Amino acid sequence: MKVKLGNCQLCGARATRRSFYQCTIMGLILKILIYLYLCAGVQCVHQVSWLPCQFTDEHVSVNNEGHTETQNLHREAMLQFGQKGDTPINPHAITFLVTGSKLDMRRYVEGVEADQLECEVRRYSTAGIHVRWPVKGTSEYSRWFSCTLKHTKGLFTVTSFLRHPSDQPPSGQQDYRSWSTISDTEILITTVAMVMKTQSPSVKANLGSQQKLHCHFAIDHKAPNITVEWHLQNRGERTELFSHTSRSGQTRGTGVGLRSLADGDASYILPFSKMSSEGTYICSVSVMPLFGSLDISLHIEEPPRVSLNVAPTLSLQEGAEQKVVCEAESYYPLDVEIIWYQQDPAVAGQRVGAPLPKVLQNVLLSSHKHNSDKTFSLSAFFYLQASLRDSGKQFICSVSHQSLRVPIRKSFILNVEEPVSWLFYLTLCFTVVILLVILSVLLLYLYSVRKRSVQKKPY
Repeated sequence: MKVKLGNCQLCGARATRRSFYQCTIMGLILKILIYLYLCAGVQCVHQVSWLPCQFTDEHVSVNNEGHTETQNLHREAMLQFGQKGDTPINPHAITFLVTGSKLDMRRYVEGVEADQLECEVRRYSTAGIHVRWPVKGTSEYSRWFSCTLKHTKGLFTVTSFLRHPSDQPPSGQQDYRSWSTISDTEILITTVAMVMKTQSPSVKANLGSQQKLHCHFAIDHKAPNITVEWHLQNRGERTELFSHTSRSGQTRGTGVGLRSLADGDASYILPFSKMSSEGTYICSVSVMPLFGSLDISLHIEEPPRVSLNVAPTLSLQEGAEQKVVCEAESYYPLDVEIIWYQQDPAVAGQRVGAPLPKVLQNVLLSSHKHNSDKTFSLSAFFYLQASLRDSGKQFICSVSHQSLRVPIRKSFILNVEEPVSWLFYLTLCFTVVILLVILSVLLLYLYSVRKRSVQKKPY
């Protein structure tokens, strides 16, 4: 009898004890791998089965002047995943029962606990446009809802469109003028028709950096007629960055890979971040009658360059005065904090009992300087009066800015020298005079000796 296990083969009694142990170990490893694989699969399958949601309903009315007014009503709801006929988790709330389709919005929030998600459901208006959604079923008409899931720490945003089949044709007018009534305990059976997700709802970028603004979408049927667009909203102006329509194949702008669009990846590449790049980037995907969009905020943050106008060791005579300047240059946005400290470096390294650095109070700030690249600069300075009691002290400039995790610190050590007294100068002058006199006498003596030796020579 032959037993095969991987690359190991046992042939009856001819198998050695060593090979037997090897195969046993390999079999154990194989079982462990299979177990881990199954556990991983169970973990993937184990997903959120329900979420508490806020249903933002709308009450639309016409005022005395003939203008339409919309009042938002916040109602308790549940987003429940299951099958038609399931019992609602909360029978006292509106239940949006999401049944199986080709799209599962839970796939886009895997690995996240339910308490890390904020859920909101809204009615979605098709503006009176009726387009039959290409799915199987007897119900030709649809009522639409949008469901937005946000991570509590801003890590992602997922927007899904929920289709609720209906036998009632549209009224032929703007649907928001005749919303159907939803009772407090109603169960709405829905399927997910389209999903959009961004993993970068808020982006911080340095000047000159390349940024990828993430946007992904999925639709529940093949070959949809889609239009993907990117716009930048900046200071009231809306600029088109990219547009692609699948039906015509027409493309305007750059930044999105056309091949990646086929897989639902509509991410936009910003090649070079500038001050004018700051704003809200809008990724939109439209499949009639649905139009979904995600907002991505891009903020420019440039850390300051910090410098002092003195060397790491500053030597001054007692009583001398020195202007000391700490300059923070080329930072953005505007707010920055500069603080000067003084401390004794000998005790600063002590873990216990070390005194806190002393904040200098005689510090002055310059006005903000606007640089040509729209960054800012600011300096904090003080006039240092050299004193022997401050000799050996360390002076620290600490600069804080929202682009920095920790403040930037620049420092110098003050070395104060005692002034030279007038007696020292008098002694020095007297010594110099004596030396000059001695030198003069020596020169005169040498000159007279040379003169006598010249006179004694015979001609």
